Amino acid sequence: MADLASTGLDLWRVDPTRLTTLMTEAGWTLVGRRSGIYNRLAPPGEPDPRAGSFVVPLDREAPEYIEVLQSLLQQVSAPSYRSLWARAIAPRLFTDPTDEFRFRREAAFPSGLISWREGERLISCARRTLVAGAKSYMDQARHFGNRHGQFANRYLDSVLMGQTEPGSYIVKAFAPSATTVLLRKPSVSAPALDVGAAAGPYGRDVSHAVVKALSATVEAIDHYRSSGSLTGFDAGVREGVSYEMATAILGITEHSDGSDITIEWDTSVPGGFEEPVSRYEFSGGDAVILEKAAHRLAAAEDAGFVTVTGRVHLLARKEADGPGVFGVESIVGGQPRKVRVRLADEDQYHEAIHAYEENLAVQVNGRLEREGNLHWLYDASVMRTVGLVDALQRAEQTERPQVPPVTRGQLSIDDME
Repeated sequence: MADLASTGLDLWRVDPTRLTTLMTEAGWTLVGRRSGIYNRLAPPGEPDPRAGSFVVPLDREAPEYIEVLQSLLQQVSAPSYRSLWARAIAPRLFTDPTDEFRFRREAAFPSGLISWREGERLISCARRTLVAGAKSYMDQARHFGNRHGQFANRYLDSVLMGQTEPGSYIVKAFAPSATTVLLRKPSVSAPALDVGAAAGPYGRDVSHAVVKALSATVEAIDHYRSSGSLTGFDAGVREGVSYEMATAILGITEHSDGSDITIEWDTSVPGGFEEPVSRYEFSGGDAVILEKAAHRLAAAEDAGFVTVTGRVHLLARKEADGPGVFGVESIVGGQPRKVRVRLADEDQYHEAIHAYEENLAVQVNGRLEREGNLHWLYDASVMRTVGLVDALQRAEQTERPQVPPVTRGQLSIDDME
């Protein structure tokens, strides 16, 4: 903060009207003003609104404008208000207008802490939520696979990650409201003539699609709770429900003591919301519903999509930033014994590595194809990890019924290799 406050060029980027809005949202109270000259605000919890008030200069032409603004920022970032400054003001003050997403997960750890692996998974699932919603801006589909991945990544490239808050573990994402998300990548050969690539929605429009898909998914969960039917997920596809959104939220809710996603719309940019804050809450029990819904959404989109549960036994990645390939040895009857998995999302390769290192079984969904003696899952996604391989194998062997000898015209699982 000291560097910003001491550099006049940086201070010219500060919009005093936006600063006033951010301060009032953080708890300051407007107690006086002179139109076009200054706003006067009392700090949070100040019993005497006139004592120790903060002055926000509005007249950029005034000779003392930078000096007064610098003094104000030093006051607002002082130790007494440092938490509010770092959490609610600074991340939005020195960036373009942004809509804030907060992904919160209750964890059985001291305030603000989470296990490393769960923290990594929460960040991954937050990313996947934004990507799934961005894809729904382009089209509505039960299962996207690789479709619209480049557009979703361009949206994600504009998003900033903010620091977490005290309390339950929280991942913050700041999505620019007024930045254009290109519908397609500009041509390298003739960028000046590639006018079509410059066209695209504002970030606020894509963020609104993310929230629309979230809202529809929550409605489908509520419908299942009341009726026991998954038809709400089918009907919600036209509002943005998808396999990708279901599995992303599944990862946030599973094994949690409660979780939620909150969106605070930047009020300095009009449009895109009915209320300034949107909030969606989930319980750990919702994971079961979302798992069923994910299977339904994937299976109905393409009969070739299957889910395989098993042990990761092969890891291969030719390019550092490529999606990677890994092998899964099934531990569930009725599935190919071994499949090779080609991921649609490069970040999920880390989940495969984690499962391999910890000897955890994974559930992977993808389009099953056979090439020679090998089975492949294409456009695949890691749905979840489901526990230690050894324990699941014992449970599977205990519950598996006795299989009669293979007779002519039948195929055993071994024949599928």
